[in-house]
Amino acid sequence: MGVVVVLRGARKAYAKIEGRAAPFYGLASSLAMAVPLLVGALTDHAAQGSMIALGAFVVSLRAPEGPYGARARNLGAATIVVAIGATIGGHLSGHIWLAVAVIPPIVALGSAVGWIGPTAGLAVLLTAIRPRAEDVVFNGFLELLGGVLVSVLLLVPWPAFRLRPLRTALSEATEAVAEALDAVAQDVGAPDASVLNAVDLTNPDLAAVVHKPDWEQRRRAASRALTAARTTYGLYRGGREEQTRPERLIEALARILHETVALRALVEAAGRRPPQREWEMEVHVAIAALAARLRLLAGATETTGQTPLGSVESAAIRRLGRQSEVIRRAGLAGDEDLVAAALIGQIRRSIDRLAANMESARRIVAGGLRMGLAPPRPLGTTGPASLWDRAGTAVRTRSPSFRQVMRLSLAVAVAMALAAALQLPHGHWLTITVLLTMRDTYGDTVELVLQRVGGTAIGSAIAAVLLALAPGQVVASAVLFVFGLLAFTLRSVNFTYWALFGTPLAMMLMDFSVPSDWTAAGERIGLTIAGALLTVLASRLLWPTGYAERLPVQLGHLVSTHADLARAAAAVVQDEHERLPHDKVMAAELATEAITEARNRLGKEHVPDTERIARLQTTAEAAHRVRDHLIAVARMSREQEIESGPVPEILDRIADLLEETAATLDDPEPGPPDASEPDRRLDEGFAALDTYLTKITRRRRAEVEAGVETDAFTPLRHALLQVSGARYTLRALRGDVTDLIDSGLAAGHPGPSAR
Repeated sequence: MGVVVVLRGARKAYAKIEGRAAPFYGLASSLAMAVPLLVGALTDHAAQGSMIALGAFVVSLRAPEGPYGARARNLGAATIVVAIGATIGGHLSGHIWLAVAVIPPIVALGSAVGWIGPTAGLAVLLTAIRPRAEDVVFNGFLELLGGVLVSVLLLVPWPAFRLRPLRTALSEATEAVAEALDAVAQDVGAPDASVLNAVDLTNPDLAAVVHKPDWEQRRRAASRALTAARTTYGLYRGGREEQTRPERLIEALARILHETVALRALVEAAGRRPPQREWEMEVHVAIAALAARLRLLAGATETTGQTPLGSVESAAIRRLGRQSEVIRRAGLAGDEDLVAAALIGQIRRSIDRLAANMESARRIVAGGLRMGLAPPRPLGTTGPASLWDRAGTAVRTRSPSFRQVMRLSLAVAVAMALAAALQLPHGHWLTITVLLTMRDTYGDTVELVLQRVGGTAIGSAIAAVLLALAPGQVVASAVLFVFGLLAFTLRSVNFTYWALFGTPLAMMLMDFSVPSDWTAAGERIGLTIAGALLTVLASRLLWPTGYAERLPVQLGHLVSTHADLARAAAAVVQDEHERLPHDKVMAAELATEAITEARNRLGKEHVPDTERIARLQTTAEAAHRVRDHLIAVARMSREQEIESGPVPEILDRIADLLEETAATLDDPEPGPPDASEPDRRLDEGFAALDTYLTKITRRRRAEVEAGVETDAFTPLRHALLQVSGARYTLRALRGDVTDLIDSGLAAGHPGPSAR
């Protein structure tokens, strides 16, 4: 049974597609390694050429992403780290036990400081295992040259493609918002899709046609894409605060997404009223037309205006306007449900606002997305005192990141001590395997171990054959170029490809001046397997990851951020704020994503707690819906200064309930929460809301009967429009808040804390 599980895991690991191929990355990295080797071989300076190639190899491992300014900063930092590491490693060469004492703390530093990463440990290790050089500083300079060379090659496209990452991020965000609109369109008058969605289709294209788009997935994807676009834009700004076209486009897309959230709430509310089938098709077509218009903007953003922007007018929206007017007049005449007619009117107004926001985005894209040059920002804005405080907090709380740092450094120390004590030839492969395969969860570690062992075994055999057939250094440089091209190009696709092609690359690079044989290949395979076993044991036995212990705090933060958002929504309804503060929306979203990340990490433990994981999934889904409902209520209630009735009070009571739950989660030994009083007050608030809606409905009918024009924008008309939509959204909000509280308490304090 255990063998079957391992084989199943290996098949999954080898077949996994993690990203897209990067041919330019592969070409630049392989050239930076092969050219110095070739020049060194032709000029009888093979040792110096291999040092330059080694520096290029280690810097290339950073795989820089994002805007070219960020890539330049990352590559520059990696180059400096490699030069310093090579100098330290040169002094450690020939002193095995001194290296055992020095390298693990350097690995720990790289694991704790993100911009250093494993680069420092690798640079020190790969230099320390080489024969001691007469001029250690000169060798460090040679590796610095290698880092500079690969950095220059990777940044060569900067003048022509500087804005490509930004355009891609903006285009992907626009496309994601369009897909969210498509999901809303599919919800209009759609039958229950649970039967079709339950069918497991292996063909993704067929599944996309048969299955109805999932709103929550599309909405979260759009939100993540907007966050990624903001992050990418922030890397371009260089600290400047002035408004630019990309920033205005991102804000326009954010408004469109929030209006889409409100529109879906209105569509859902209208669908619960008596059937109004004559408007459903018009609404569906109008929303689909808006999504198509947004996709044109996505294409124009990525192709720098080479695709059409679409027209300003929309026949579908005009038809919807005529249809909603007919329904509204029938409602006022008593022939239709007046509340249903008001909801349809709200849908029309929401679609009009979406069209207006899209026109703003259209003008921005039509004007062109420009970005001036800016000096590179420093790698970090955190001072030494702040870093020291953060490190002290991590140690005191024994955070998951601190545990991972200690786990990795201890495993590296054990691997190096074993290699030194047993005097293993090529013992550094034991350490390299541990350094590059240990992750912060057991599941990720096992997956990476399987990929590395399989790729290394095949790659080592290939390397042995090639080294035997091509002993000349010139030919070896050409072979190394091919393996470097394949390894770095396919590295982002699957780590197995990296192990398969990167192993011969590393073997030939580290032993360039002293060709290997079959014995060395066998030793590397054996040491890789031993390092893999050591990594799995360390991940399994050394310190629990600590993610479960932090759940009550994370869940408390999740609930409290949504309480703050509910307070902000109440302030918007009361006209104290124009819109929901972006920072509060993002805080709630980030807190939800943190719970989702914790759930994913718990699912990768050796023995996952399936019940707790399911509760966390329910909590995250409920939190997403709560945030959407609060955004919808705020969007519905911000147009005119009207009497909002008990809506703000209901939102405040919901915030009270969430705050009490957060306090319960923060208590290390909580008792059963008493929710009777908040629930009673909420019941009273909803009863008052029903009474208020009935009252304004009657007053609106009386107003029209008294001779007020049906097209006149009176306070009663606005109140009916807004409260009718908010009523259904608030009831859905209460149900989701209950789900959030119940599942959060059950996940945070299993057992007596649950309501």
